[in-house]
Parts: sequence; C-alpha cells; structure tokens
Amino acid sequence: MHKILDKTLGTLSFAALAALAASHAEAQQVASPADSLAAQVRIQGFICAQPVSATRDRKRSRPDSASWILRCGNANYRIRLDPDQAAKIEPLR
Repeated sequence: MHKILDKTLGTLSFAALAALAASHAEAQQVASPADSLAAQVRIQGFICAQPVSATRDRKRSRPDSASWILRCGNANYRIRLDPDQAAKIEPLR
C-alpha cells in the first residue's frame, strides 16, 4: 500500500511542479537586449518603432561601461550604459 501511495504522490508532485514551472516561465518572459535598449531609448525621448537588433560594441565597451548599437526599424543608435546614470544615446546615420 505504501509503495502505491508513494508512487501516486510522487507522480502528483512531479505534475504539480511541472505545471508550476510552465506557468512561471510564461509569466517571466525575458526581454531581449534589443527590447530592453529600445525601452530605454523611448524613456529618454527617442523613437524606436521596432527594435531589430542590439549588438555589443566591444571596442567602445569597458568593464564599467557597456556600449551597444541598437538597430530599429526607423533609426539606429549608439548607447552607452554607465552604472547609476541615464543612458548616453547617440543617433547614428
């Protein structure tokens, strides 16, 4: 009897855990770097109609300052992210 009960509880626990993990994954959709940078660009008054890609600019980045190139459907931007400061955004042509 205990073996059957243990097996049933184990199956139920696994099913409940799987359902919980699936709902948690759906609730926590991770934004891509392009989406996150586009949101920052918009907050600071620039237009990014549709974020296409975000590429780390390794030449301009430093350990304490990340530099990115954001490509949007309507414009391109160079973005510098420094801790505890607003992003420095430069429109590219």
